[in-house]
Amino acid sequence: MMPDHDGGERDYICFQKEQQRRWESLCLRCGACCGAFDGDPCEHLQSESSGRFFCRIYEERFGIRKTVGGRLFRCLPIREILHDSWPGREACAYVQRTKNILMEE
Repeated sequence: MMPDHDGGERDYICFQKEQQRRWESLCLRCGACCGAFDGDPCEHLQSESSGRFFCRIYEERFGIRKTVGGRLFRCLPIREILHDSWPGREACAYVQRTKNILMEE
């Protein structure tokens, strides 16, 4: 039987998937990063009766998208806009988590 040389790579892939799952679990689905607070949200942002939001094309969301009003914008990973200013930013759990981490350092 041959030794398993890919074990480390598999462990790393599992680690990355777990980190991604943890990161995604921080989201409170407030919709702020998708324009829910500025009056012209992404056309793919869907609201639920609970007041939470979700993206109808979440897995394919990155790239050029359009708002309900027709304005084109580029959807980016939240990590790329964490330090930018945008309407509703203070409601974002990712922003709050980042602030807490920086305060702990």
